[in-house]
Amino acid sequence: MERYLAFALTTATLAVRVLKYMQSTNNKPANIQQAEVEQAIPARIQLNITGVVQGVGFRPFVYRLAHELGLSGSVLNNNQGVLIKAQGSKNALTQFEQAFVLSPPPLSRIDSITSKPLAIVANETGFRIIASDNTQENSDNAINPNNGNVNNSVVAVSPDKCTCNDCFNEISNSNNRHFRYPFTNCTNCGPRYTLIKNLPYDRPNTAMANFAMCDSCADAYQNPLDRRYHAQPVSCPECGPQLSFNNAALESLSVKQQALTDAVNALKEGKILAIKGLGGFHLVCDACNDASIALLRERKHRPAKPFAIMVENPQMAGQYVCGAKSEWQTLSSAERPITLMQKIPVPLCTAMDYQQNKLSELVAPAIDKLGVFLPYTPLHFLLLAQLKRPLVMTSANLSGEPIIIDARDIKQKLGHVVDFILDHNRPILNACDDSVVQVINDKVQVLRLARGYAPLSLYCDQAIPQATLAVGAQQKNSVCFGFKRNIFLSPHIGDLGSIKALDYFHHTLATFNTFYGFEAKKLVHDTHPDYATSVWAEKQPQKKLMVQHHYAHVLSVMAANNYTGSVLGFTFDGTGLGDDATLWGGEALLCNNQQYQRLAHLMPFQLIGGEQAIKHPNRVLLSILLEKYSPQQILALQLPAFTNMPNFSFNNLTKLWRANISVKTSSIGRLFDAVAAALGLVSEIQYEGQAGMLLEAAANSLAQHALLDTDNKLPKQALSACNPQNDNVSMNNSDSKTPISNQYLGSPIHFSIRSNSNVWDCADLMVQIINAITAQPLSSIRVALIAKAFMDALSDIVCLTAKNHLELPIALCGGVFQNKYLLGRCEAALIAQGNRVLEPKYVPINDGGIALGQLWHSLGTPARD
Repeated sequence: MERYLAFALTTATLAVRVLKYMQSTNNKPANIQQAEVEQAIPARIQLNITGVVQGVGFRPFVYRLAHELGLSGSVLNNNQGVLIKAQGSKNALTQFEQAFVLSPPPLSRIDSITSKPLAIVANETGFRIIASDNTQENSDNAINPNNGNVNNSVVAVSPDKCTCNDCFNEISNSNNRHFRYPFTNCTNCGPRYTLIKNLPYDRPNTAMANFAMCDSCADAYQNPLDRRYHAQPVSCPECGPQLSFNNAALESLSVKQQALTDAVNALKEGKILAIKGLGGFHLVCDACNDASIALLRERKHRPAKPFAIMVENPQMAGQYVCGAKSEWQTLSSAERPITLMQKIPVPLCTAMDYQQNKLSELVAPAIDKLGVFLPYTPLHFLLLAQLKRPLVMTSANLSGEPIIIDARDIKQKLGHVVDFILDHNRPILNACDDSVVQVINDKVQVLRLARGYAPLSLYCDQAIPQATLAVGAQQKNSVCFGFKRNIFLSPHIGDLGSIKALDYFHHTLATFNTFYGFEAKKLVHDTHPDYATSVWAEKQPQKKLMVQHHYAHVLSVMAANNYTGSVLGFTFDGTGLGDDATLWGGEALLCNNQQYQRLAHLMPFQLIGGEQAIKHPNRVLLSILLEKYSPQQILALQLPAFTNMPNFSFNNLTKLWRANISVKTSSIGRLFDAVAAALGLVSEIQYEGQAGMLLEAAANSLAQHALLDTDNKLPKQALSACNPQNDNVSMNNSDSKTPISNQYLGSPIHFSIRSNSNVWDCADLMVQIINAITAQPLSSIRVALIAKAFMDALSDIVCLTAKNHLELPIALCGGVFQNKYLLGRCEAALIAQGNRVLEPKYVPINDGGIALGQLWHSLGTPARD
């Protein structure tokens, strides 16, 4: 309601200014009076507005604005966006058009406004909102067979948004008809993408089509001055969806309010539930209950990968994490993403004794980050309000498969995991997982693009000559559609290693094809021939274009900035097929949107045993060490990575290395694995990015060590600084603006990476690391110092390379740059030396952004038949 009041005040002020302006003409010269008389002459215009303009309260906004300015006419949704016909004085029409630029609805995004004059309609009175039009009659855009946009739709589908404060207040008010109703929503909030079947966004085209509105909901739905006007999912306890509480066999135990009460009691008793949300089911349990979490990990075969927690409000979050103001703003934003924040260290939690509910250490073991998010639906809000404790909430799926959206699949696939199922009868038409983000240098970095942010629509400065579909990567797959001047990046699909994941890939293609009548004329895929996306694309009849994986990473950052010029891109990740048949992953590329040159890269090393080396990092470590040491010397080092390895295994791996038959890689992701193994932080990789997270946690721990006094206790000033009520001061040092120094930390450690003919010598770097490991006993502080020095060395080589190209913008991309310490240090140092760093904005720099990069390359590159 506050948004509407603010808008009403703005438009009222405009109207008053217009009136005063007209009244003051008597005191002005004749030529000015004549101009103002002309402005008062009636006129009629048509506006076509595209962008995120449906499902965001745009038509009620237009209706109120027209009434404020005394205009007649109409507004409707069509397959391009919003079509407006308005009639009134030229002055009022000018103010009308300006309002869309100066103060559009808060959830909207306007990509284009086209205006044309119309003939005056005599005796027209009033302004109307009329039924949606799905024809071409009112469109200025002729259908071009090359753009592949058969129904000419260009309206951007809005992502789902969290419940607004007005709705949260209503479900808390016992005198309101929406009291404790888990599906309360309005024009400003609630589901969008997950329940849309087709465009335009009207109730018959959504999952709410079969729910007939009661009289009260119908009145609100039809009243342009009500915030539920044309809120397509609008409903109440009398006419809308309802909850059901079931056992794992899907036998109903209770419904409606009793179902919610039973779910709360089950969670209090330590049970594991599957709970249906906006875009799929979550697996849920008490985040303070060690036994529940241990059982969930055992049943789901997830021994170490971190879980996220949902908390009732920011105050509860402040018991477990700390961060900068920008992090708290992101956590509380309308997107309500899972936000990775710094854990409050255990010594602080113990010393301050402010945790009402002690979080289980099994939630996110051995790392210093915690994924936290706030309730984003009324159901979550009601659950947390009654429980008053954090909940583990993780996507309900089998490993490698997409999130489950139907209770029958929960029963079939996860019946052995859950004790109960909290279901509801509003269908989920389009699955959508939770978005995951972190904040680095006060900027949001999206790790998983999904609910709240996706579908991500981008407006292209140049026309896209042919309708193009880019099918993305094998892992963290998303797909990208381009036509006219519109680019749409789909929500996260996931790894395409299972039949279900491929089904989800095909469903996503079909969904966007339906939305936009999209028929691709060109396909773009990765150069790796065995990717599922490449295999699929090669079977299709359209013209095709291939894009190298790491080049596509850089292109995705360029696309996010609508940039086609030259850049210097650093693309650090796990693996991707290079042009020389090796696996790249530590590259500096000079490129534009049409071509690239490999400027520098990490020294290639063997992955002994192929994919086994990705799982067992001691193989990667051994491969790099054998470049500088004999097998006997390596064993004599007595490194933790080899102490438990049988002699025959060590000897066999050495023979494989000498045979030189294993694939080679220049991957910095694998280099992180090797360093973590050398430090004894990990022996087997249990989830992607684990080594990097452990090294980052070790480096960040120096900030905590630096606060310790001589008795290994935290002084009072440290406790005060980290109290979450005192601006939530961050404990990490990822911005690297202030060097960590403390007499108890010992001498600082420094490594450097030699560049030989633009090849970064990782073997020489590893010798430096080994010397540091063996120089003194490997205490936790030594591990932290070595981890920090390793990442500092990577940052230094990036900056040294970039210093020779100050004229070019820099793109930092690939999954390795999700390391907050590394990216924070690189960005700060690059800017300090005069480089310009391109921001990826809401585009993931991991493989989730590959499809966008592929499409960006296609804009200026012809395809093959």
